[in-house]
Amino acid sequence: MRKPSKQSLSIVAVVLLCLWASFLLYIGWAMRQPPEKFGRVMSRMPMPAFFLFPFETMWTKARAGTVRPGEMAPDFHLPTIDHSSEVQLSALRGKPVVLVFGSYT
Repeated sequence: MRKPSKQSLSIVAVVLLCLWASFLLYIGWAMRQPPEKFGRVMSRMPMPAFFLFPFETMWTKARAGTVRPGEMAPDFHLPTIDHSSEVQLSALRGKPVVLVFGSYT
């Protein structure tokens, strides 16, 4: 059996590095898309990919946001729990507001 040459190993390494970098760019792009599009991309992601790429670091940078402490929060509308009406953040100006993002399930 013939031993692979250093040149052929180098070519394989460069190709793998280019594929890895391309995939990182694709995931970085997907993380900056609306949640529905990002969810479609991630739903097709094979589980081993989560171990090969720095998802947590990329996610933290992609979703960092632009609002800084002391700045006015952007206005938004959210449905009430029973979906009978909407609440607008600006309508609560001057009142204490707590936003909790997460799941308690």
